Amino acid sequence: MELKQTLRKVWYFLWKDNSIWSWLVNLIIAFIIVKFVIYPVLGLIFGTGLPIVAVVSCSMEHSEIKGDCALTHQGFDVWWDKNKEWYLDKGITKEQFSDFIFKNGFNKGDIIFIFRAKNLKVGDVIVYQTSMVYYPIIHRVVHVDPYITKGDNNQVNDPKEVSESQIIGKAVFKIPLLGWIKIWFVNIIQFIGGLF
Repeated sequence: MELKQTLRKVWYFLWKDNSIWSWLVNLIIAFIIVKFVIYPVLGLIFGTGLPIVAVVSCSMEHSEIKGDCALTHQGFDVWWDKNKEWYLDKGITKEQFSDFIFKNGFNKGDIIFIFRAKNLKVGDVIVYQTSMVYYPIIHRVVHVDPYITKGDNNQVNDPKEVSESQIIGKAVFKIPLLGWIKIWFVNIIQFIGGLF
């Protein structure tokens, strides 16, 4: 009888109580379930230790950049006209690029699903880690053997080589805007940390 009453109180606290404490406990439970159940299961299914990544930079946006990120979003044809020289110089035509997965790039705040990287080819979008930045980098493969990548919106003439050991996986699917939750959360934590 006492166990039944305790379970009712817990259920009420979690689902009916509108207090800040109930909200905080629900947030903690959700975090634990995502971090220690859903995320590892997706990692096993997708064959990578990092199955989901939030896009935190503008390097893959097809937009006019001013300041932190997009000023205006452009269609593929407008983006291609502004960037074609670099790609044509590397032997990548507009027709080839238009057949690439994610031909319109990504926006900051998108969520990317990552699968194990196998049989990579020019046009694939990969996620890799470097010692230069703490977050994973999401760029397009522009050359194979060795792997050379470039952010669609990066204005670079000398993209960097990526070793197989740095590659975490290949992007296969995106969900727009959902990554902003992570970006805001990290910004809030950094702001709070800066206060102390």
